[in-house]
Amino acid sequence: MYTASKERYTAMEYNRCGKSGLLLPKISLGLWHNFGDTANFENMKQLCFTAFDNGITHFDLANNYGPEPGSAEKNFGRILKEDLGVYRDELIISTKAGYDMWEGPYGNWGSRKYLLASLDQSLKRMGLEYVDIFYHHRMDPDTPLEETMGALASVVQSGKALYVGLSNYDGKTLNEATEILKELHCPFIINQNRYSIFDRTVEKNGLKDMTDRLQKGLITFSPLAQGQLSDRYLNGIPDDSRIRTDGRFLKETTLDSHRLEQIRKLNNLAAKRGEKLADMALGWLLQHKEVTSVLIGASKPQQILDNVKATSCAPFSEEELKLIDEISQS
Repeated sequence: MYTASKERYTAMEYNRCGKSGLLLPKISLGLWHNFGDTANFENMKQLCFTAFDNGITHFDLANNYGPEPGSAEKNFGRILKEDLGVYRDELIISTKAGYDMWEGPYGNWGSRKYLLASLDQSLKRMGLEYVDIFYHHRMDPDTPLEETMGALASVVQSGKALYVGLSNYDGKTLNEATEILKELHCPFIINQNRYSIFDRTVEKNGLKDMTDRLQKGLITFSPLAQGQLSDRYLNGIPDDSRIRTDGRFLKETTLDSHRLEQIRKLNNLAAKRGEKLADMALGWLLQHKEVTSVLIGASKPQQILDNVKATSCAPFSEEELKLIDEISQS
């Protein structure tokens, strides 16, 4: 039986999520990869234990995480039942719905029918009575925003979620959704979006600025740009790389000569700071006042231990920030 480290809260730092009462660890664990049916269950357990032992209290899932869809929630539910569940009140567990999950017209996007049914399925797979945060996973151009936000309000009213969040929204739609949720007295506290040195979409679509103006939390995923912002590809693509074994996310064509040169220049800057590239990339995100937490993925416990170090990265000088922009946006 797993027993959590008594030192688990000594090193991790926690940020307030917007103006809410909820604190999130600066580093959170995402279960997007490495928790599906093709992964090793014992390794999944060690990833969760290592995270919690080092103050990572937040575990982020979605209905379709796998493969197969639903399997990440199922496997995490087993870990909760066998070991981690005794610490439930110390955990923040989030899940989402918005992408294709089951066959037919009711298993996708943002209808009330889909969202409520999906959350019931997620709770069943994880063996939980409620999640701490339930997200709508992406904007739906065809369902009225009032319907989607009304469904989010309903899950809180029913006791199946404590807070709600929005994922992959832009600034304009975030503002509109916030007004609706405010009228419904729904505790909307957080946005989840892709953000990294290489991906500045939230800076361009108004999401980052709107998050700050509305005083909502922002948790970022793919902070290392699927491993590009690490020492993984400094010398090309390794034979055992996920690019070669699982091409669903990072494409080999992305790592052209220009991108590899950018990675090497950023790595040189990190070395001058006395850091690894991954540490600098995570630290770069955390130095933005809008960012509440950074979601990491891991295939080995050691990666979690390495990433946690980013919470103590040295401050960035204006010159360093300018250089990072020049390298990454060239």
